[in-house]
Amino acid sequence: MISCNITWNTNMHHFLARLMFLALLLSSAAAPADDDSSVFAFSAADLAIATQLREQALQSDLAYAITADLTTRVGARAAGTPQDALAVQWAVNQLKTLGFDRVWTQPVTFPYWHRGEESAQLLTPGPQDLTIMALGGSPATPAHGLVAELVMFEDLEALQAVPDNSLEGRIAFINKRMERHQDGHGYGQTVPGRSSGPAVAKAKGASALLIRSVGTDHDRIAHTGTTRIPEDGSGIVPAAAVSNPDADQIERLFKLGMSPQVMLNLQTGFDGEATSYNVFGEVTGTAADDFIVLGAHLDSWDAGTGAVDDGAGVGIVTAAAKLIMDLDTRPKRGLRVALFANEEQGLYGGYAYLQHLQQQNPAMPLQHQVMALESDLGAGRIYRIDARVNPAGWDVISAMHALLAPLGIELGSNGKPGGSDIFPLINAGVANIALRQDASEYFDLHHTDNDTLDKIDPAALQQNLAAWVVTTWLVAQSGVDFGSGTLSSDDG
Repeated sequence: MISCNITWNTNMHHFLARLMFLALLLSSAAAPADDDSSVFAFSAADLAIATQLREQALQSDLAYAITADLTTRVGARAAGTPQDALAVQWAVNQLKTLGFDRVWTQPVTFPYWHRGEESAQLLTPGPQDLTIMALGGSPATPAHGLVAELVMFEDLEALQAVPDNSLEGRIAFINKRMERHQDGHGYGQTVPGRSSGPAVAKAKGASALLIRSVGTDHDRIAHTGTTRIPEDGSGIVPAAAVSNPDADQIERLFKLGMSPQVMLNLQTGFDGEATSYNVFGEVTGTAADDFIVLGAHLDSWDAGTGAVDDGAGVGIVTAAAKLIMDLDTRPKRGLRVALFANEEQGLYGGYAYLQHLQQQNPAMPLQHQVMALESDLGAGRIYRIDARVNPAGWDVISAMHALLAPLGIELGSNGKPGGSDIFPLINAGVANIALRQDASEYFDLHHTDNDTLDKIDPAALQQNLAAWVVTTWLVAQSGVDFGSGTLSSDDG
C-alpha cells in the first residue's frame, strides 16, 4: 500500500475548497439545476459527490498500483512484440477484474519495426564508444556498419539549406538542444529533427543521420522516438540519437576544428505487419448513449519499463473511471476508458478508433462522443486546465474550476486542445479538455532506459487522479453540449 502524508497546505486547500463549494451552492440556487445554458450546471448533490471524489482520490493508491502492476508484470511493450501482446491481455484482465460493465478489444494493424544490434563509435581523434538508440522506423546500415565523416548542423533548417546530394558519403549530425519548460514546448521545437531529419538527410545525399537526443537530461542515455517516412517513397537514411553528453563531445571536436569520423552499425528495420489491439472498458451511464473518452496508450518503447510514458496515464484514467463506477450514483453520461495501441510509432490506435466510428455511423460518426481527454505526459502534477469546447461548455469548465483550484490547478484557455491518441478525434471535431501536467522533468526520462517506476511520485499521481475524477464526474453530470461534431480548428 502507498501511504499519503497530507501536508498543512493540502489541508488549507481543502478548507478553501469547502468555502468555494458553499459559494457554488448559493450561486446555483438562483438557477435550475437542469438549465444547460447556466454556468451552474450542477446540482448540489453532484457538487458534493465531486468533492467526495476529490478527497477520496487524494488518499487512493489505485492509480499507482495499476501503474506498478503494468510495469512489473509486463515492462517495456513495444508495438508488435510479445510483450505488447502480454500488455493487451493484462489490460483486458485488469478492466474485467475492476468490474467495468463492458470490456472489449479492437484490432489495430501496422508495419512492424524491430530494433536489432546498434552501436556507434567515434574514430577520431581516438576510439570512443557513443551511447545511441536507433530511431523508430530506421532502416539498417550495411551488415558490418558504415564509416563516414560527420557534418554538423545546428538544427533541421540548417540541414535543409544545403544543396541536394551535397553530403554524399558523409553522416549528417543535427545538434539542436532541447530546452526545459513546464509545458514541454521545447519538445515541439526540437522534435522535427528526429521526425523529418532522416528524410531530409536522404535528400541531401547523406549515408546516415545522427541527432542530439530530444531530451532535457544530462545523463549518458539516448532518447529514441519515431521518425516520419515520406509517402512518396523517397525513403530515409539509417538514423539514431546520441546521448546529450556524447553530443557535447562531438560538438567540442568541431569547435576544435576537427571533422570526426564515426562508425555506425544499425541492424534495424521493418518486417511485415503486426496486429495489436485497442482495449476498452466502459462504465454505463444513465442518460442515452453519450459517453466521455478517457484515453492513454498501452504501448511503450522498448527502453525502460514505460512507467511515465504511458503507464502512469493508464493508471490515472483507469483509476478515475473505477472511483466513479464505485459510487452509489451512476454518472449520467457513460465513461469509456480507451487504452490505445501503438501510439509511439504513429497514433495507429487513435486513427483506428476514429475509422471504426466512421464505419459504424458514416452520417454522424462523432454522435455520442461528448468529450475526449487523455493522460500522456508522464506523472507530474497537473497545474492548468485548458479545453477546446464551445462557449457554453467553457462557461461550465470555468465554473467547475472552483473544485480544481484547491489542487493547485489554474484555469487556462479555451481553444488549446491536448492529447496524442485522441488527436484524430479532436481533429474530427470532438470536444476536448486538457489537464496539463508539469513536464519540467518528463523529458529527462522520455523514451529512455530511465523510464521506470521509481521516477513516479505517488502523491503527484494522487493529485492527477483527484483532478481527473472531479473533471470527469462534472462533465458527465453537466448535461451541457460541449460542441462535439461542430468544432473546427478555429474554435475557441
